Amino acid sequence: MRANLFWALTAVTLLTMAGCNKAESPAKVESDVAKATDSAEKKDMKAEDKEAKTDAAVSNDLAKDVDKADSKAVGAAADDAVTQAEGENKIALAKCEALAGDAQKACKDQAKAQLDMVKARAQALKADHG
Repeated sequence: MRANLFWALTAVTLLTMAGCNKAESPAKVESDVAKATDSAEKKDMKAEDKEAKTDAAVSNDLAKDVDKADSKAVGAAADDAVTQAEGENKIALAKCEALAGDAQKACKDQAKAQLDMVKARAQALKADHG
C-alpha cells in the first residue's frame, strides 16, 4: 500500500514539474529578453554615473589634500626661515655690543630691520598659501 502511494505521489510530482518547464511563446521570450536587457542597461548606466561621481569626488578630495599639504610645507618653510633669522639676529645683536654709542644703536636697528623683513616675508608667504 505504501509503495503504491509513493509511486502515485512521484507520478503527480513529475507531471507537475513537467508543466513548470513548458516552453514560452517566442513573443513572450522576446519581450522578457527585451525587458531584461533594458533593465541591465539602466543598471549599467546608473553604475557608470555613480563611478563618474565617485571619481570626481576623489579627484576633488585629492586636489584639496595636495593644496593643504603645500600650504603646510610653505608654512613650515616660513617658520624655519623666521627661526633661522631670529638666531642670526641674536648673533648680530651680540656683535653690536662691541660697538659704542650711535654705531651700536645703528647696528641694533639694522639687525632688527633684517629680522622684521624676514618675519614680514614669512607672513606674506603664509597668507598667499593659507
